[in-house]
Amino acid sequence: FFFGTWNVNAKGKDESLDDWLCSDWGPNGEHSPDLVAVGFQEIVDLNAVNVAVDNKSQQRSQHWVDRIRATLNSKKNSNNDPNRAYTLLMQKYLVGLLICVFVKAPHKQRIKDVHSDCVGVGVMGVMGNKGGVSIRLQFYDSTICVVCTHLAAHRENVAGRNADFANVFNKTSFDIGDKAVTENIRSGSLSQWAAGSSSVGIADHDLVFWLGDLNYRVDESLSTEKVIELANANQLDELIVNDQLNIERAQGRVFQGFEEGTLSFKPTYKYQPGTDLYEARPDKKLRAPAWCDRVLWLASEPSHVTQLSYKRSELNISDHKPVMATYVVTIKDVIQSKRDEVYEEVMKLLDKFENQTLPMVGLDRINLDFGEVRYDQKVSLPIKVTNTGKVVAQFRLVPKLDEVALCKPWMTISPDTYGMLIPGEKEATINFTITIDNATAHALNTGREVLEDILILRLENGRDYYITVTAKYARSCFGMSVDELVMYSDPIRNIPLDPIKRAETREMNSSAALCVPKELWRIVDAIYERGLHEKDLFTTPGEPDEVYEIRECLDTGAAFGDYKIHSMTEVLLSFLSNLSQPIVPTSLFPTLEIDAQNIQSCSRKFLEELPPIHYNVFVYIISFFREALLYRESNKLSAAKLARICCNCLVLGNQTSMEETTSSIQRRAGMQLIMLHFLETNSI
Repeated sequence: FFFGTWNVNAKGKDESLDDWLCSDWGPNGEHSPDLVAVGFQEIVDLNAVNVAVDNKSQQRSQHWVDRIRATLNSKKNSNNDPNRAYTLLMQKYLVGLLICVFVKAPHKQRIKDVHSDCVGVGVMGVMGNKGGVSIRLQFYDSTICVVCTHLAAHRENVAGRNADFANVFNKTSFDIGDKAVTENIRSGSLSQWAAGSSSVGIADHDLVFWLGDLNYRVDESLSTEKVIELANANQLDELIVNDQLNIERAQGRVFQGFEEGTLSFKPTYKYQPGTDLYEARPDKKLRAPAWCDRVLWLASEPSHVTQLSYKRSELNISDHKPVMATYVVTIKDVIQSKRDEVYEEVMKLLDKFENQTLPMVGLDRINLDFGEVRYDQKVSLPIKVTNTGKVVAQFRLVPKLDEVALCKPWMTISPDTYGMLIPGEKEATINFTITIDNATAHALNTGREVLEDILILRLENGRDYYITVTAKYARSCFGMSVDELVMYSDPIRNIPLDPIKRAETREMNSSAALCVPKELWRIVDAIYERGLHEKDLFTTPGEPDEVYEIRECLDTGAAFGDYKIHSMTEVLLSFLSNLSQPIVPTSLFPTLEIDAQNIQSCSRKFLEELPPIHYNVFVYIISFFREALLYRESNKLSAAKLARICCNCLVLGNQTSMEETTSSIQRRAGMQLIMLHFLETNSI
């Protein structure tokens, strides 16, 4: 299989594509691929007219499809051999995106159920300036999905790219029909049976190949000038370590389960069009070179995919270089006579069991009591399901009446929510995990949620089993608002969640409220006393075990141990980032472009409009950071670095999934300038 991707920057006329599409074919075409899938981005300019009206995309997509067909079937490449000719299976475009799949003529008769879909995730989350186009097919008896995407731009917008990936992955759907679904189930897709739908998603395929301008850059910890220097020198190791996609995949935040070959070629963006020089002209905006253009794959059986090559072409009409990857892929081919024999044997066995009795299973427990669960903690309990009857037992978890979800959002179920047990087979284990994230903590603190649920395990042709879930939340200051925290002088762990019990045990006296939360004062005071001089303050992560213990100290009122200063700073930033409401509401983002003439007045207006407690916390934190800057020689801090940290934890908080627009990015940049002003000015 061959996969290629190219952001053509709305260029391209008649230059040869052989160097990109056919470079690995060999002198006589002996290595020509059986399947060719090519994705393009920006086949038209992504201006407002093209995005809204889509008036040139069809013409340009046909232009590129014709050129690829001509290249693949040229006399030089096919030698006019009909068995080496390529046929277009399908093409799909969305504004600037295009994907097309070609297959060699001998395989055409073994391909069926070809479908396409497109998902726009650009302007307002739906427009096609960013998004994905996909084609799925059955190749012999393997199901294959090819996805071409153009994700969110801007070096700092990693969260936007992650969100775009998740949107395309979750929203892409192909209605392949009941007949094709039945065929998938007969080929062993138990998940398709559990879904009970005539549609399939990306994850329901044996093989997924994901290509495109994913727009992941080199982390901002490396300056643009340094990245250009390393790229020009072909010194890739440091760039690969700081590649955002590698970092995000390693943290499990994006492309979960996907694999990618080694980046052995220079970054493919951003070039001066028509040259092999990175864009560094003084009259152009300077951008750090990056591997924006990538090809990844996901296989239900990893051993069935072996990558042969992963490299780039040197075509230079665009500001991106084309990328290509080739693979040897093992494809399923069902021997129909043998499958019929096995099917007949299994049906006889099933009939024998079903004629004896109804299905029955035993659960080793039907009450899941997780005990006390803490913030940012995962707690799991298993249930073992045993077939106690004499027939096959098929079971699955189902939603309660008039509900869609199987369980509350704070619970996850693994490895599967369904299963099948033959009599005498070893029991199946279902793991139930509670996770207290920020949204759950906020819902618990406001009384909108309790850690209680009832799950239904349905036995096909049998009874339902009801599983009760209970847990107790060990209350934490994380995920709360500063306005509520200042009302309590006691440790937050001692404050009941139930508002009635809270009223019975103590009176909330607003006149006795603290100026800032005591938890904030404690952690800031500890850092002030112990380590403002520490090198790489606020940038080096802490020890996970210490971070957990420090959080417990804040919640219980216990004294701090001898913890590393980096663990303390991580807890401080985490506390500020995970408040239920950020210190700086988005409504206070500057609406004007900030410059030297208006920054003083904008800063004063911003302070005047902050709510009282938020004002106290803001001034307190800025004063603390200014104190930290007095030790900049030893702690290596700068006002600019602290302004970015302020923006991340005081302004954005935990709202990392906010839809990024040009306006919101500019307003946030203005907010960062205001932060910098407060840090550098003589008085607030």
